[in-house]
Amino acid sequence: MTEGISAQSRTAVVEDPAGGAMVRVENLHRSYGTGASAVHALRGVSFSVPHGELVALKGRSGSGKTTLLNLVGGLDTPDSGSVTVDGTELSGLGEHGLLELRRDRIGFVFQSFGLIPILTAAENVGVPMRLRRTDPKVREERVALLLALVGLADHAGRRPGELSGGQQQRVAIARALANRPALLIADEPTGQLDAETGLAVMELLRAVVRSEGVTALVATHDAALLGLADRVLELGDGGLVEPAPQA
Repeated sequence: MTEGISAQSRTAVVEDPAGGAMVRVENLHRSYGTGASAVHALRGVSFSVPHGELVALKGRSGSGKTTLLNLVGGLDTPDSGSVTVDGTELSGLGEHGLLELRRDRIGFVFQSFGLIPILTAAENVGVPMRLRRTDPKVREERVALLLALVGLADHAGRRPGELSGGQQQRVAIARALANRPALLIADEPTGQLDAETGLAVMELLRAVVRSEGVTALVATHDAALLGLADRVLELGDGGLVEPAPQA
């Protein structure tokens, strides 16, 4: 467990001085299929995440972690209930609005890294800013800053195949931060890494939450990593094992 973070502090919502939560999920339901064969991935999930908090989602495979992250990130829509991100209720957005939300306000980190093999580390980090038509000089400066932040300033010209798994995930984290998102969503970001490298990546995620001022929602199956979170939410059978109090 990280020094200075007690079990109590990880299970209570931190007071949000700005008022309101970065993420608010209310009575969320999501099922796949119909009739007797329907799978109820989420059953009435409600919680909130204050600005600047790193929240870990834990639960066995099939507990609904990925479904929940997809709904919060605007990659899927619920059967009922609501998701609000940084004051914006997602159901009120059309497809164009959701695209803008994902491009400008949410950063994604996946287990599979998702880097473009033919591009260098620097070019991969710069992709979101190219899509946003960021000025080239500003883009280059931001790429250099982010690669330095994740400890890869000397690897800018290397392609993914020339990097270790941990280095590739660091590039993916830098890319997720490219457009200065308010929310970082990470789905099993250490799932393909050994224990030591996975811990280093999780420590990096915590560091960038602090340095970049973002909020993070991270799904992980690794109990050793949960102590690095400000708070842990456990999912089981589509619901929170212990419902979290609201901010």
